[in-house]
Amino acid sequence: MVEAVLIDLFSLPANLQNNIQGLLHNTLEAIEKCSAIHAPCVYVMCCQRQGSERKGEQEFLLGALRGFQSLKRLEVVCAQTTAAALYTIKQRLDEKDLSIIKVILPTIRKDLMKVYIDHLFTAVYRFEFEDLQVISDSESLQTSEHQHEGQILPSQDMALIQSEIQMYLESLPSVKGELTILRSSLIPDDIFLHGFTTRTGGISYIPTLSSCNLFSSSKRRDPQVVVKENLRRLANAAGFNPATFHRVKVDHANAVCIMGKTEPDEYDGIVTDQKGVTLAAPGADCIPVLFADPVRRACGAAHSGWKGTLLGVSMATVNAMVSAYGCNVKDILVVLGPSVGPCCYKLPHESAKEFYRIDPKCVRLFDSANPYIDIRRATRILLERGGVLPENIQDDSITDQNQNITFCTACHPDKFYSHFRDGTNFGTQIGFISIKD
Repeated sequence: MVEAVLIDLFSLPANLQNNIQGLLHNTLEAIEKCSAIHAPCVYVMCCQRQGSERKGEQEFLLGALRGFQSLKRLEVVCAQTTAAALYTIKQRLDEKDLSIIKVILPTIRKDLMKVYIDHLFTAVYRFEFEDLQVISDSESLQTSEHQHEGQILPSQDMALIQSEIQMYLESLPSVKGELTILRSSLIPDDIFLHGFTTRTGGISYIPTLSSCNLFSSSKRRDPQVVVKENLRRLANAAGFNPATFHRVKVDHANAVCIMGKTEPDEYDGIVTDQKGVTLAAPGADCIPVLFADPVRRACGAAHSGWKGTLLGVSMATVNAMVSAYGCNVKDILVVLGPSVGPCCYKLPHESAKEFYRIDPKCVRLFDSANPYIDIRRATRILLERGGVLPENIQDDSITDQNQNITFCTACHPDKFYSHFRDGTNFGTQIGFISIKD
């Protein structure tokens, strides 16, 4: 069942106002009749022109809306660009958790609108289209359900749309304060650029994604363009080039990508000795782990959830640095970023047994159905067994709290995202590292 209706009047000329008014009235009347039980939200999208034109357009729209008191959830959205108007409507949809949208629009706008929607929405949303056909200035406007075969837009039009969206997103103020980056004193900042992000300083507005979400998927409501803008702001603040940014392709396993060699389809670790290349690992309870060798000048990043921890992804990343760049394991520095702590994280008893085998201290309340698990301690133990020096590992065991960056993500909703805490539409922070030029 349609949850919202978007009527696109954005690009219709002003000399058709009388016809538009009549059409809008008829369209709303049809929506009202068909929605006696479930009244959808209705959004009318129009262009915000300057001066008297703007005032006149709003007046004629408001005139057409009079008398539709039963459609209580009706809003006119005026903006200077399609990107701005559509993004504003997306915010309204997300506030109400709506996902099934009918778009009523002129036939000539359909292919353009689909491009905007592809950029600003994800697969969470379902769209259906109904044509709004402008026949001529002198004839009436009419709607039809006829579906027209889509045409591929010229590349210059695609580029203009992408530029318009990018410019609009860049103009938005940050949500929830300034961008904050946590840094480790263990990694020498004269050789490496590194950090762990928090949730502030981006433009993501959905509560569980707000505000510097750095991952997009088909199951979440933040589109790639928003994540890209958040990354651009992070890159500006941190000082790296987003064009040479590489994030692991999470598989919750232990494969490692060596930059410059054949890239695996999926991998949770990545290493390089190339200057200016930024490596990153996500985390939203899983551990983003950073690796640095100041002697051989190599670095790495890994994503270590409970499965990856058991499979030894962190030590696999260390071994990749040793084999690819001749690193000495005793020179490698390892920093564990913000992740869910043993105070909050539970696993079924069968999975907990695997952590108990690593060290009984990795499990709390072992005899319960869902014991508490310490994936950080397990990671440290496996690294130390692999030859990494204890003093070269920074995690939550550090006594100086001013130096601690391995916070529990679930315990700090103001600072970090947490899948465990926030559910399926969760945000993601990252750990990142690069070798300075």
